[in-house]
Amino acid sequence: MGNSNWTTAQEFIFSAFPSSWGDSVICFIPLLLIYTFIIFGNLVIITVVKLNIHLHTPMYLFICALSFLEIWYTTATIPKMLSSLLSERRNISLNGCLLQMYFFHSTGISEVCLLTAMAFDRYLAICNPLRYPTIMTSKLCAQLTLGCCLCGFVTPFPEIAWISTLPFCGSNHLEHIFCDFLPVLRLACTDTQAIIMIQVVDVVHAVEIITAVMLIFMSYVGIVAVILRIRSAEGRRKAFSTCVSHLTVFVLFFGSVALMYLRFSATYSLFWDTVIALAFAVLSPFFNPIIYSLRNKEIKGAIKKHISQAKTLFS
Repeated sequence: MGNSNWTTAQEFIFSAFPSSWGDSVICFIPLLLIYTFIIFGNLVIITVVKLNIHLHTPMYLFICALSFLEIWYTTATIPKMLSSLLSERRNISLNGCLLQMYFFHSTGISEVCLLTAMAFDRYLAICNPLRYPTIMTSKLCAQLTLGCCLCGFVTPFPEIAWISTLPFCGSNHLEHIFCDFLPVLRLACTDTQAIIMIQVVDVVHAVEIITAVMLIFMSYVGIVAVILRIRSAEGRRKAFSTCVSHLTVFVLFFGSVALMYLRFSATYSLFWDTVIALAFAVLSPFFNPIIYSLRNKEIKGAIKKHISQAKTLFS
């Protein structure tokens, strides 16, 4: 593939972080607090769902699976960001970069698939309430969750395998805050095949995102049509309230991801690239535990119950 004299760089250096120590510390503290909250918040949701039998329903099992994926999705990037902010040499090995890309995208794609499955679950619950218990069984819920994870962990593998064969013979300064396909591909020794593959990666991401968005959109068109036919205002409010959390997470996650991967030939400055990357890698996962715990009466009630039990136990 190209010149046989090319040598591949064995590490990359992140160049999108602040250059001064003071600015790095200012960025480090909120990022550490956000990461701690993401881990703690999602662990609380998983624990509460596990400990309360009445929450062992498909909707909450999907939420539990999403929380589990969120922990690994953020762990793929944020700890390395934190260490980079406090170190003078902000480097990552080539193999470490490939692994980071793989786990970031595999958990991200798994989340995309899971959000689509959750839309299907809400569609069945609202549009076919009588048949819902017989269709959406615990077995089907587990199969859908497993299928989402399998799809997520298989899909990015060919891209990662192909990138691992590329020579990186020029600059090893990665203009990003973590390893991602396009910033890494820009460092590959430019030839016709590399340019074509960058375009292919763009198209693959676009197809994944658009397919998921269309499936979720069609599910909610059906849901809205049914809700509008409900005569009582209270009934409509109750039906729609079960979908608000999912819709909010969907807009946050897909909105930021679309900005990054549906721009095709459009280019942003390094600053805006970093802002967009933080939106879908950090801020979206930060808001998810808040959305699912503060907007959900059952989870809020279960958390309050366990807090009161703990107070009684230690008083």
